[in-house]
Amino acid sequence: MAPKATIYKVELQVSDMDRHYYATHALTLAQHPSETDERLMVRLLAFALHADERLEFGRGLSTEDEPDLWRKSLTGEIEQWIDVGLPGEQRIRKACGRARQVIVIGYGGRSADIWWDKISDGLARSKNLTVIDLPAAAVQALAGLADRTMELQCLIQDGQAQLMNAKISVTIEPMLRMASSAQV
Repeated sequence: MAPKATIYKVELQVSDMDRHYYATHALTLAQHPSETDERLMVRLLAFALHADERLEFGRGLSTEDEPDLWRKSLTGEIEQWIDVGLPGEQRIRKACGRARQVIVIGYGGRSADIWWDKISDGLARSKNLTVIDLPAAAVQALAGLADRTMELQCLIQDGQAQLMNAKISVTIEPMLRMASSAQV
């Protein structure tokens, strides 16, 4: 019998001063049995950084043709495709062909650096691609916020994010590896 996903319930208050977006989201996240707390919390952070009323979580690790998060237009067109982790070059190119904007949020310290060195040249012509890297220490600290029921606030200002609950506050300074040059 296969292990089942663990369900997390999250109330996330987003105050994004950079985009002037302020909302509270009631979210349900399913953690695949092979998914770490770090990856789960990076997915949640990705939601907070790009929060929108139409942004949704994909079906997860078991579905290869869906991103971790996506936002679709009312007509079904993929406006935003967000992957977390270190996806392969072919997956990223395919996403760039399917979506108006593709965002990859990498993490993993030295392994993320090696991954980027390996694929960056092949992605140089992808005009609708943005690649962000999260510091390894911040990702480890994010995992400390993981709980089956979470009430979190996320404050985003000047490109810096602060994710906090009643006891812990984690500051994340994402590093931009590649910026999209496409008009979105």
